[in-house]
Amino acid sequence: MGTCAYLGPEGSFSHKAAKILAGGAELLPQRNFYMVIRALLEGKCDLAVVPVFNSLNGGVMKNLDLMQQGGCVAVKETTIDVDHRLITMKGADISEITKVYSHPQALDQCAGYIMKNLPYADTVAVSSTAYGLDMIKSASDAAIASADAVRDGLVAGKENIADENSNRTQFLLLRKGDLDLSVPSKKVYISVTTIHAPGALTALLGIFGMAQINMSKIESRPIKDKPGEFRFFIELEGDITSEKMTKALESVRAAAQSFSLLGAY
Repeated sequence: MGTCAYLGPEGSFSHKAAKILAGGAELLPQRNFYMVIRALLEGKCDLAVVPVFNSLNGGVMKNLDLMQQGGCVAVKETTIDVDHRLITMKGADISEITKVYSHPQALDQCAGYIMKNLPYADTVAVSSTAYGLDMIKSASDAAIASADAVRDGLVAGKENIADENSNRTQFLLLRKGDLDLSVPSKKVYISVTTIHAPGALTALLGIFGMAQINMSKIESRPIKDKPGEFRFFIELEGDITSEKMTKALESVRAAAQSFSLLGAY
């Protein structure tokens, strides 16, 4: 199955997703999402895995921006349950924790716990949840990560500390090049921009309504250098090979100011 890049190191949530989506491939950890996508586009790997949506925080906009730049497409998806644990040195007293390290999304998802139980601790963002473990140098340091990431000398808390238990993240498997439009899918992922005028987005989305195609999610992202204008990332339920989907996408492409087909899975 070749090689697959993911946000490492081993034990990260992206590592879990990569084992599901590209289990037969050699998994290549990268230090940030930019390096994950760059490795794919530069031919250093055959596949890449990135998170694109979290049930608490919404879209992972950095990765949507990277996908929007082109050169790769999504061909498979998985959703995993995110279980955040407070990781400390063995024997550490939580009341003496002064720093908590983790990925920004994990820190956001556990903000309520941190404010209640670690109100005087500084939160420090790092490139992945698993990398946060590298920052634990003393009993006053802690990290937020999966219990599976725990290493010798560290211990994971007994409970999930996320502010909500129903915390799930959607990951996509990417490959370089264009989509094979002959391969059936359950979902289609696109991005569009519209003219900056009243009713423009409503009219465009109405095409899917008329075709009886359901949107499973829609995210907006400001367009750089165009204040007040947005790009919309839309996931649709349906088969990319069906006549209904094909005609709807053709109509949307014609009505939109810009249109990109980001994946079918």
